[in-house]
Amino acid sequence: MTPQETLAFIRHKTSADIAAGESVCPVCSRETLDEFVPMRVLEDDLQRLIAANAPDTAEFRAVCSRCLRLFEKAKDQIIQDAAVQKDGSHVLSTPLRLDADERFTGRGVTIAFLDSGFYPHVDLTTPRNRIIGYRDLLKADGDLGSLFQPDVASWHGMMTSVVAAGNGSLSNGFYRGLAPESDVVLIKLARTGRITDQNILDGLEWVLANRERHRIRVVNISAGGDDEQHYLTDPLSQAVERCTAAGITVVCAVGNSGHLPNHPVVPPASAPSAIAVGGLDDKNSMNRAKRGMYRSSYGPTVDGLQKPEVIAPSIWVPAPILPNTPTAQQASFLERLDKSADSELHQIVRDHPGVDAELDAALDRPIHTLRQIITIKLRQENVITKHYKYVDGTSFSAPIVSSLVAQMIEANPDLSPQQIKRILITTAERLPHYEVDRQGWGVIDPRRSVEAALNFTEN
Repeated sequence: MTPQETLAFIRHKTSADIAAGESVCPVCSRETLDEFVPMRVLEDDLQRLIAANAPDTAEFRAVCSRCLRLFEKAKDQIIQDAAVQKDGSHVLSTPLRLDADERFTGRGVTIAFLDSGFYPHVDLTTPRNRIIGYRDLLKADGDLGSLFQPDVASWHGMMTSVVAAGNGSLSNGFYRGLAPESDVVLIKLARTGRITDQNILDGLEWVLANRERHRIRVVNISAGGDDEQHYLTDPLSQAVERCTAAGITVVCAVGNSGHLPNHPVVPPASAPSAIAVGGLDDKNSMNRAKRGMYRSSYGPTVDGLQKPEVIAPSIWVPAPILPNTPTAQQASFLERLDKSADSELHQIVRDHPGVDAELDAALDRPIHTLRQIITIKLRQENVITKHYKYVDGTSFSAPIVSSLVAQMIEANPDLSPQQIKRILITTAERLPHYEVDRQGWGVIDPRRSVEAALNFTEN
């Protein structure tokens, strides 16, 4: 492709142009100062990838150079490391689907996670152990040993911390978070079951007491408390306000109760200073036209506050599988079967009795039936690879925002929690055709947020 080919091309209008009233890119639906690149000069596989993510059903002939750069990067990464689904689609990484700014990785920023349990996943511990603090609030002495003993409560906190700060070491860096060089502090709040207001309050008190020791700038809370409360009289909400006053940005999952009649928002997400994060369903696509809402909780709160402030991906979110568990064993088994030759399938199942009962029962069935079962099981279990699966819930939207906050602080360490919140909401993009109450100020835009952080000056 030559510069002359790019500059001389006259792009045909699409439905995106009609909607916008101006000439815009048919893929990203944005007006652009860049030149348009004709599709005919691109390689076939790149053309297919771009076309699959474009909102127009009609054929289009050109794409903006910004989209071209994004999809060229996507193609290389997908070919190397992304999981290929049976329908030909790919489970995309979080930085890729949000077009994150790769210059910033959360370096020098500490994120604290409050959750039910954790595990030192290799995406956090190699090549450098970035878990700089751990506290088990169930034990008087903190009991560091519980971090290395996976139990039924370990998976949730492991996933939230890795979604934010994992470096994707088991996928050659593909399934990484937005802040893969940030440090993390892990605070275990409970064993199993519901996490209470008191559990979360105890965790925040610990964060406040240890913030200087660990240089904590962000705290992620992917848990909700007991009931709706007025923030002026609620101790948990007041703890959030004290964290904010101390320079700690508090990011909370807003909850998954959007389908209920009262769709309640409870502390700590309902606290005024908290950044409450709702859910985006982006259909596992970079096509902004496919974006919709997840069933996340929303306000107004009992105090009349708008919650959530922003939304972030809450479905199709890549997350690690807890090692040395039945889930990990099954995922490894299914991946092996999926990659094996037809002639090997029956013998592999015979050699691994008890891993999957449905496959054991299908040993007398023909090859094509086994293949169908394997495909169905991969989808049912949300398996990406033997190391990762895709998960859903605002529990995973919140750490995406926490990792973006870490990027912003790296870009501008002088930002206060109030300034960070202001930047997030002013750079977000609202979804059309969805109520403002459900989405707040809209979908986070990592690239714009980081750029705004770099250039921020107080008026």
